[in-house]
Amino acid sequence: MPASPSTARAINDRLALGLLQDKGPLTAGQLKQLTGLSRPTVADLVERLGAAGLITVVGESGAARRGPNARLYGIAADRAHLAALDVRTEGVAVLVADLVGRVLAEASVPIEGDTGTGPAVQRVVAAVAGAVGRAGVEGPHTVGIGAPGLIDPATGDLRDSAGLPAWHRSLSAALQERLPGARVTVENETNLAALAEQREGAARDRDTFVLLWLGHGTGAAVVLDGTLRRGASGGTGEIGFLPVPGTPTLPSATDCSGGFHTLAGAAAVVSLAAEHGLRPPPTADGPGAAELVRGAVERLLTAGRPTGTGSPEDAPANRSTGAATGEEIPVTGEPVAGHSTGREPRPEEGRPVVGGGAWEEIPAAGEPVVARGAVAEAKAGLGAVVGRGPREALGGEEARAVGEPAGREPATAADPAGTAVGADERFLSALADRIAIGAASVVAVLDPGCVVLGGEIGRAGGDVLAGLVARRLRRMSPLPTEVRAGALGGSAVLRGALLTARDRAQDILWSDPPRSPVPS
Repeated sequence: MPASPSTARAINDRLALGLLQDKGPLTAGQLKQLTGLSRPTVADLVERLGAAGLITVVGESGAARRGPNARLYGIAADRAHLAALDVRTEGVAVLVADLVGRVLAEASVPIEGDTGTGPAVQRVVAAVAGAVGRAGVEGPHTVGIGAPGLIDPATGDLRDSAGLPAWHRSLSAALQERLPGARVTVENETNLAALAEQREGAARDRDTFVLLWLGHGTGAAVVLDGTLRRGASGGTGEIGFLPVPGTPTLPSATDCSGGFHTLAGAAAVVSLAAEHGLRPPPTADGPGAAELVRGAVERLLTAGRPTGTGSPEDAPANRSTGAATGEEIPVTGEPVAGHSTGREPRPEEGRPVVGGGAWEEIPAAGEPVVARGAVAEAKAGLGAVVGRGPREALGGEEARAVGEPAGREPATAADPAGTAVGADERFLSALADRIAIGAASVVAVLDPGCVVLGGEIGRAGGDVLAGLVARRLRRMSPLPTEVRAGALGGSAVLRGALLTARDRAQDILWSDPPRSPVPS
């Protein structure tokens, strides 16, 4: 049954508006070419959308062309305004933008841990109102909020989650009361990060992928066939609760300690770095852990040793590869990187075992097993390491002088370059072992074909860390999986919140008939 004229017009209008949003300003001729519509139909929709205030002439296509055919039409940016919030435990970041995503004002407000619910909410609402005022607009038409925790799929509200401040759940209602004409939407922060990476970042060419968030905490977002999957209770991707080897306990329904979070959260990354001789940052949060990872990667690249990049085919022909971590197993007589079975030769007596990660040295018959890296943590109890502060992790000594940057230990006369670059390699290798455990679990269940390492730590590790994780996945899973570094890092949540607010505003504006205004 053919579409009615009004339905056909609505379809054509949304098609044209979507092209203008994705590609930027276009001429009528370009719209005709991209839509496949006739010239009269394009002329009609351009006139109709212009009269509705949805598009406007923003320029001409070139100095050599004049007249109606050269006019560039673009989305009317001031037709609606948007607000986006990235809600963290320690504070909130705010953006106010126009309909094409151009940022008009920004704000951030810290929230101390002892701040009560009422004062915390008032502080955030005031920050949003202040940003709106500086943007010179009456108020946002839509608000997108990214927050940690579970979103109830039935109500769209943030559910009560252990360990998260109570003011998080009160913020949406307070903003709705303060901005009665706005549509307020709350979404899980990792889901928003995946949306941003799909639209603007590392997954722009992927319809199916998993984003593994590596920051203060851990999480995952699942996009299958272009659709974000939330699960029956909104909990898809709560990978922090995933039981994994290498931890002394199991997670519970109210505490992810003992799960993947204990291996790959920011505090665990900082402790792991301290084990390998790297000085801890001032705070064991996402940015602090990212600083350590970024420094290790930069020193390796400066030394010309981009560990872990390349494919298995790049390995020398006389080497075999391990079955779990991707570390090369040397031929007889070379230093051993470690192995998980007794089939490979032991190093000669007194020769060092190099590397780290999830391999362990296989002793001669009757000798005790000396566990290393993740294996040692599994046996000795990772909580004893992760639970320590920076001073304890370094044997109780002062971690570093006030104001001294995090990174390698100071230079000495015996080691003028500071701690050897090998420490950075071992740290990143051990970190990749841990990340691969969570990634392999996701890959085995979902077969996404692509894993994006997001969050501050994922971006800081870049292609080097992604390459290390990819090598391990190739040995842990029969399913081919590309591993990419996230392009947006910690800013992905705020970008995703802004995209969500824009989508909501456009759904209202572009409804049939197109002249329906956004509520105000």
